[in-house]
Parts: sequence; structure tokens; C-alpha cells
Amino acid sequence: MTDGHDHPDHRDLSPDLEGTVSWRELLNEAEGRLQTGAVADAAVSARRIVEEASGFDGAELGPNLGQLATVRGVAKLDDMVARRIAGEPLQYVVGRWGFRHLDLMVDRRVLIPRPETEEVAGWAIDELRRLNRPAEANVVDLGTGSGAIGLSFLAEVDEVDVWLTDRSPDSLAVARANLIGLSRRAARGRVAEGSWFDALPDELVGRVDVLVSNPPYVAAGETLPADVADWEPNGALVAGARGDEDVLHLIENSPRWLRADGVVVLEMAPTQTAPAAAAAGELFGEVEVRTDLSGRDRAVVARFPVHAAAEPL
Repeated sequence: MTDGHDHPDHRDLSPDLEGTVSWRELLNEAEGRLQTGAVADAAVSARRIVEEASGFDGAELGPNLGQLATVRGVAKLDDMVARRIAGEPLQYVVGRWGFRHLDLMVDRRVLIPRPETEEVAGWAIDELRRLNRPAEANVVDLGTGSGAIGLSFLAEVDEVDVWLTDRSPDSLAVARANLIGLSRRAARGRVAEGSWFDALPDELVGRVDVLVSNPPYVAAGETLPADVADWEPNGALVAGARGDEDVLHLIENSPRWLRADGVVVLEMAPTQTAPAAAAAGELFGEVEVRTDLSGRDRAVVARFPVHAAAEPL
């Protein structure tokens, strides 16, 4: 492995050394390199990198650490270690990441899937199950990015049609790739480009059961960790001067698209939940703030649009 510096324990594998170094040796070396490079999660990063380079995932890795590595595998590992030392997030380095029951392709075109958003996806799925639709349901994931939330519906719920929308064609390319990975369930996914509701066809007006989104909710000028600010797409993070512009836009415009008992589930910053819940209270009959596993307010769930209930479609 090389990163522009000499390391006494570094072995440069050439073709005549094919199959002479085990993945165990390379795992130990990678962890040492990452520690020297001041990577905080050196052990975790080294293991995930070796899993990706070797093709042995999760529980498969341990029993196969004695296997000898190929030159191609070591070259791939070398590249990933160098990228990680340079500060690139581990999720982008390995090119995929787990989200609920999914193994998603991720790169710099999309946000890194996070545990908080896994919770939001779960709350939204719970809302659809609560509605107990006897026939097909319509779910819309606005600003889908990698497709994480919408694809979770397709993977976990039967008889549901899911719209995955984003204004970024680059993001939608990643979402499409992840959609294909769902095999036969992919047939119920629809990918559409456009800014928020502009991406949806008119025939969905008044027919959406659950509308869910993890919109940008960072204020312009807000300080972010370097591994976020330097690597993740700014357009998926920053909403505007205040940070809640997109959240409020979704709250104000979603009732038109929902069924009479439809639900909106929105992720946002903890400081935004109170004003967002107040805005939702003007339009919805029932509003709830959900708290994530770290104890922070994380989402607003709004049910039963008042105007839709009064004027059934």
C-alpha cells in the first residue's frame, strides 16, 4: 500500500508475489496504516476495507483471513486505505453501506445513509401499516438521494407503489442503481426528476398515503464537520439562510397530495421540530414530534389534513 510516504512494514506486491500474503496480514497492516494516518475508527475502517477488497463480507471474513490475497485485491485495498487516510468517509471509500435491510450503493453524488434516517424510515413504514390499506398504497419519497427511505418501503412492505424523486440527476442515477438491486420488487418503484412536488404527476393529487422526506435542513453558513462539508453534496444538506425553508415548503404543500387520512413524515434538525410542528398544526388534525435513539427531536409526523377530511376526494 502506498500513500506517498515510506512505511517500513509496507509490502509492495508485484505479480511474482501473487498469492503470498494473507488477508490477515493485510488487515493488520491496514489498521496500522490507518492509525498512523490518524483515522479515528482505524479498526472498523480496516475491517470494512478488507471485506470490500477480499469479497468476504461480515461473518465470512474471519474464517477466510488465512486466504492468500491476489495482486488485484491488494491494489484495491491500497487505494481504499489511501483514500481513507486522505479523509474520505468510509462509506464512500467502500462504495456501499447498510440501511435497515438494504445494502445501498453510495458515493459522493448522495448523502451517506445515517442511523437517524433509518429511524425516520421506520416511523414512516409504521404509519403506512397503521393505515392498513386493503389494496395498493402510494408512497412518495421526496428528495430521495440514494433511495434509502423509499426503497425500504419496497423491501419491507407488500403491495406498495413508491415514487422516488430528486432534483439532482446524479442522485437519481444512484437511486436507480439501488432500485435495480431490489429485483422483482423494483417494478413497483418510480423514479422522477424534479424539485419537490414538481416531479410528481397530476394523477397523484389526493392519492398519496404516506409522503416522507429527509430534506436539506442545514442553514447557509452553518459549520459542519469536515468529513461532511468536504465530501457530501452541499445541495442535499443546505436549505437556505434559515435552514428550515425546505421543511416548511413540504409541510405547506403536502396536504393537496394526500388522501383524506394520509400522513407526512419529515426528518429535520432538533431545533426545527417545534416551529415545524406549529406550522403543521395549522393544516393537519394530528401532529407529533418523534425523538431519535440519541434523545433528540428528529422528525415531525402529521396526520389527517383538515381540508382533505372536510372535502373528501
